[in-house]
Amino acid sequence: MKKTDLSLYNNAAYHPGANLIKRTLWFYLNALFFKTSLIPLSSLKVCLLRLFGASVGKGVVIKPCVNIKYPWLLQIGDHSWIGENVWIDNLVKVHIGNHVCLSQGALLLSGSHNYKDPAFGLITGSIILEDGAWICAKAIVTQGITAGSHSILSAGSIATKNLEAYTIYQGNPATKIKHR
Repeated sequence: MKKTDLSLYNNAAYHPGANLIKRTLWFYLNALFFKTSLIPLSSLKVCLLRLFGASVGKGVVIKPCVNIKYPWLLQIGDHSWIGENVWIDNLVKVHIGNHVCLSQGALLLSGSHNYKDPAFGLITGSIILEDGAWICAKAIVTQGITAGSHSILSAGSIATKNLEAYTIYQGNPATKIKHR
């Protein structure tokens, strides 16, 4: 049986899409303006995201205490809502469509690790949330997942497989419970 040996971990093949200066500057701006509850202004946050390369539509609402890893790998459509304590851990592209709701504490996790690899190698996959999708409070979307148009991932559920359009999912792992 193979044992994990984290001393073998090598992340050299991964590139986050920006140089060290841009990543460092974003780290501090993210902490000062996004991860805090002291600055509730969505318009300022939208401007900062665009300044750092995100594509952000009109009417987007970003609540306090949101954590966004890399804005240059983020696309948000029109009139989407990002709730309190949402974490968008976008190591690769994350596309959030129009009229998408990410409720409080939702997690979008575009990366994980290969537990079969002793070096615990990085695994990434883009996340796509199609128009009208709702990721409910404390729900988790894992790497490589597409949430179909107007699908719902119910509170506390974990999406490990694609979600069909107009379908409601629940549980860990999330399973289809009914049509919307």
